[in-house]
Amino acid sequence: MSDHRLTKIVKSLPASIPFVAPEEHERIVGKKFSARLGANENCYGPSPKVLEAIKNLSVDIWKYPDPTAHDLKKVLANFYNIPDNNIVIGEGIDALLGYLVRLFVQVGDNVVTSNGSYPTFNYHVEGFGGQLFKCDYLDDKEDLQSLIDTAAKTNAKLVYISNPNNPMGTWTRGEQIVSLLDKLPNDSLLVLDEAYAEFAPDEAKVPIFLDDPRMIRFRTFSKAYGVAGARIGYGIGNEELIAEFDKIRNHFGNSLLSQVAAIAAIKDQRYLSEIVKKISFGREEIYQIAQSNGLSAIPSATNFVAIDCGKDGKFANQIMSGLLEAKLFVRKPVVAPLDRTIRVTVGRDEEIDLLKNVLPNVLKALR
Repeated sequence: MSDHRLTKIVKSLPASIPFVAPEEHERIVGKKFSARLGANENCYGPSPKVLEAIKNLSVDIWKYPDPTAHDLKKVLANFYNIPDNNIVIGEGIDALLGYLVRLFVQVGDNVVTSNGSYPTFNYHVEGFGGQLFKCDYLDDKEDLQSLIDTAAKTNAKLVYISNPNNPMGTWTRGEQIVSLLDKLPNDSLLVLDEAYAEFAPDEAKVPIFLDDPRMIRFRTFSKAYGVAGARIGYGIGNEELIAEFDKIRNHFGNSLLSQVAAIAAIKDQRYLSEIVKKISFGREEIYQIAQSNGLSAIPSATNFVAIDCGKDGKFANQIMSGLLEAKLFVRKPVVAPLDRTIRVTVGRDEEIDLLKNVLPNVLKALR
């Protein structure tokens, strides 16, 4: 097909997908994985009340969803004790980041992020012709001072951070993030990705400042709530900023079933608490597996653990390849020095047992 009708930006970009799905790996090698430990999904799934709500509503699937997500916004507003006009619903954080970038970034606009952090944000920025400035991690955490300094030098429109962090699982104290707001350059917006917030300790929590136009935060139902397949998340921010999303978002992007699933999920906080405890126990098991194999695990506030393989990215990649060959799906960061690690999602007992049994054999073959 002739590409003469494409925009210059699109013609300049490679056709790429930020993540290779486990299903794609399975198609390539022609065999199914025995353990799915790389996608940071909640292996325990959603609350039974979520499944029941979806089942009960399935007969209404012929209906269009409510484009305002009225009921879900009301439930979230009640949960956080905030007005619903401060909430925007979207197809997971990925889509919300895309909408945000569309609102702010034109060709040549500057954006600051961390080198090696969540790639989908970068994908959106490049898709709208923005210029990315990446700051290196410091001690496996995002370097807040470097982010602020770079934003000041580049007059960045957006400054992106995640807390807890992906791909390392580390976290920043909430008051440190709050302190960034007074250091932001004029007209910069702090984009706070809190996909793993439900797993985080209290010290990582950031207060909600509804009237502050300098920050927007995003959360999801894909992780702790276990409905990643429904693709639904939300943003919280200044009312005027939230209203801007209605100009460009996909108003029918969230299905009827995804909205109902999210409502049932947020209402079942008892189940969420149980999941958070299970994930905590699962992280401890992964820590022990790493230690027993002469490796070290980086303390995590997420549902995954970054295991330091002790050498460089090449060696970590060999370990990952060995696990993939043994039908254990894991992932790893791609940017040095983060790439010295492999990233293992908390799995069910039988999956963690497979890791425990297979990892020593993979290491033995390499050593």
